Amino acid sequence: MKVYRILFLGIVMAMFSCHGPKNLFRNGFSTEQTALIMDSDSFAPMRVYNITNKKDSLLLRSKSSKIKANPDDVILQQFVKRLYATVRDSMSMGVGIAAPQVGILKNIIWVQRFDKENLPFEVYLNPVIKEYSKKKQVCKEGCLSIPNRSDTLSTRAFSIKIAYDTMDAKYKTETVEGFTSVIFQHEIDHLNGILYLDHLSKEIQDATK
Repeated sequence: MKVYRILFLGIVMAMFSCHGPKNLFRNGFSTEQTALIMDSDSFAPMRVYNITNKKDSLLLRSKSSKIKANPDDVILQQFVKRLYATVRDSMSMGVGIAAPQVGILKNIIWVQRFDKENLPFEVYLNPVIKEYSKKKQVCKEGCLSIPNRSDTLSTRAFSIKIAYDTMDAKYKTETVEGFTSVIFQHEIDHLNGILYLDHLSKEIQDATK
């Protein structure tokens, strides 16, 4: 750990000397966020925030900010790798994860693409939903930040049109259907401080009217 931190400090100093501090922190990672991201290697999972913890819950209810796609940003690269390590960790094994779930309020998500061959995980920056289909689907949902619970929702759109940035700074749009669209809706909700329980509560309220 100590060797790793020394190496990181060397990278930081080099970036300051070559590009100046504005370039180093161009994505707006705070000092605290940077320390959290760089406190271990890129294969190390990060702690998943939990709604049963009051401080965690406040952050999970906060909105995230946009991130600038830049393949040369070492902090962004490190964070994306660690976020992937977290969703694939044996303690998690999720099908998607959003940056706020590990304490970083940035618009970044990982989604497993069940609609593609080999079911790959893909990372998306600044994802937004442009259109929702009128057709709905019934799907069981769980959340890494809400342990030991799952519920069935019936209000998720069957099809959505999304727009996002890639890690190599390309802007793309596509239409996603079925279970994969549920994952996108779930993770993009996280970026806006919304949990799937909010949708469940609304369904219950509507059913009693």
